Amino acid sequence: MVDFWKGLLLTFRSQNPKYIYTEQYPLERPMVAERYRGAPRLNINPETGETLCIACNLCALACPENLIVVGWQRDYATRRIVLTTFTYDTSRCMFCGLCEDACPTDCLELTQDFEMATYTREGAIWDRHRLEEGPTPARYVR
Repeated sequence: MVDFWKGLLLTFRSQNPKYIYTEQYPLERPMVAERYRGAPRLNINPETGETLCIACNLCALACPENLIVVGWQRDYATRRIVLTTFTYDTSRCMFCGLCEDACPTDCLELTQDFEMATYTREGAIWDRHRLEEGPTPARYVR
């Protein structure tokens, strides 16, 4: 029984209330490192409201997990390639940032948002609309 009381004393000595720090997570968001890579986002041009993606497919080629699918269609009137679909599977993403580095127009960006939990696997596959909207973390108030 002596060993039990010694262990208990050691535990309570390290749990002194003046050394305990508790984060109030839902109400106060934690500080995230500056170089943290989280939820992806497709940036849009603020002047025109169109996406900056030129459908070059370099992000999909740079991704080691093959989780990015870029769909495009040629517009013969303007002689340009137009982005039709863009899907990003966040359930398989390693958040390595290779897709972000490969993008020539800086349209694909990994933000600092980390709240990406969903109840289904289909919720982890983000389409073009959700990527352009970006992550929308919930704000909690008392």
